[in-house]
Amino acid sequence: MEAVMRQEMSSGVFGNYQVPPQFLDEVFNSAGGVNPHYENIYQQFVKFNKEEFKELNEQAKSAFFNQGITFSVYSDKAKGVERIFPFDLFPRIIPAAEWARLEEGIIQRCVALNLFIQDIYSNKHILKDKVVPAELIFSSNNYLKAMLDFKPVGGIFTHISGTDLIKHSDGQYYVLEDNLRCPSGISYVLSNRVAMKRLLFPMFRKLNISLVHQYPQELLATMQSVAPEGVDVPNCVVLTPGVYNSAYFEHVFLAHNMGIPLVEGRDLYVDKNFVYMKTISGPQRVDVVYRRLDDAFLDPLAFKPDSMLGVPGIMAAYREGNVNILNAPGTGFADDKAVYTYVPDIIRYYLNQEPILNNVHTYRCEKDDDFQYVLENMDKLVIKPVDESGGYGILIGNKATKAELQEFKSLITQNRRKYIAQPIMALSMHATFIEEEGRFEPRHVDLRTFTLLGKDRQYVLKGGLSRVALRKGSLIVNSSQGGGSKDTWVMTDDNFQG
Repeated sequence: MEAVMRQEMSSGVFGNYQVPPQFLDEVFNSAGGVNPHYENIYQQFVKFNKEEFKELNEQAKSAFFNQGITFSVYSDKAKGVERIFPFDLFPRIIPAAEWARLEEGIIQRCVALNLFIQDIYSNKHILKDKVVPAELIFSSNNYLKAMLDFKPVGGIFTHISGTDLIKHSDGQYYVLEDNLRCPSGISYVLSNRVAMKRLLFPMFRKLNISLVHQYPQELLATMQSVAPEGVDVPNCVVLTPGVYNSAYFEHVFLAHNMGIPLVEGRDLYVDKNFVYMKTISGPQRVDVVYRRLDDAFLDPLAFKPDSMLGVPGIMAAYREGNVNILNAPGTGFADDKAVYTYVPDIIRYYLNQEPILNNVHTYRCEKDDDFQYVLENMDKLVIKPVDESGGYGILIGNKATKAELQEFKSLITQNRRKYIAQPIMALSMHATFIEEEGRFEPRHVDLRTFTLLGKDRQYVLKGGLSRVALRKGSLIVNSSQGGGSKDTWVMTDDNFQG
């Protein structure tokens, strides 16, 4: 069997595929054989010759273009230029038993972090018990005094969470970071699945794959569950910064699929601490706002006074309990990459449980011993700012030049609170079609999962956004840094026979 497979891999789209010995390849084992849960899908893909697959790949790109599945990057020289989101047709597959454990760990983490935020803005028990250093919280740019002594409906602060996971060469999953403000990427998950079904529908008939299309309705139900008290039929909206935001496609996509209005700040106003939407039929009260803009721009009366994107007075209406905002303002301190180091302790403190998912070992440059270690071992570490996202501001030590290492030493020394460091993890690899080569090659992947917490409800999307570092040897998977994505298939059972 393996001899046949090696012959198949030496020709066609898998020609000369090399399983990297120092990394875990999720599709192929070290002997070059296909892992059992990939057998069916591999047998379908190996039938394509290079020209056939190139044509299929072009169809996928056209489908994305026609659907408007694009993103933009703020650092682009030509600002406002939209790019097709890179998409790889070979899916990532997670067996049912493997996913069940992941889901349990994700929920545990999200529930604990929500309790943490609630405690910080009320009794601060965890600080008084010296489990987490108080100065770490109060020095965060994302800690908001405006949220003190305020409890949203149902006690939910983090209604939508994006937990980023990697699979290491030891076969274990690790949490890379938590995203608790405005995690993005769900629209690509749903669009990837639509594209896959259109182009490769026969494959879906052979496999038991968990559904993802219900996410928008689950999100809407979550919004409705946390409507202000006494509101039986809540009016919900998605608040966007506008067409120049890099995730604007997603804002439109979610509003459309939930069947609710997409609004900008100028479409809303506050009167007597109630929020209203301007319509051609007159003012309409708004009860729940899923905001996709940062805290600083949300309300010029409470935060950034020159913001043209937010709604003046919305924070006063929020604190009066007349409108709810998803996610709650001020959640960002809890996904600070320095606070991340304490999440295992946070889980133990609030839930009295051992963490199901492990953190990546992290050095806080604010601590003297860690700072010294980082300076002496930068070439073996990944250096990250604690409050950035999208892969910006990251230094991967073994890829950096001497000048870059020296520059980061200076940056860290000037502001030790701003930086953490982690070992360079051996992210798993996955067979990915590389257009320039016309064949599949191994590329590093991670996984962003999506969790919803509402009043008396929890939901984890079965799958998520598998992000791919398309550049050879790169560990940066973000689309803003040249990454792409794959459809993620979570099996409904572990019967791999087709």
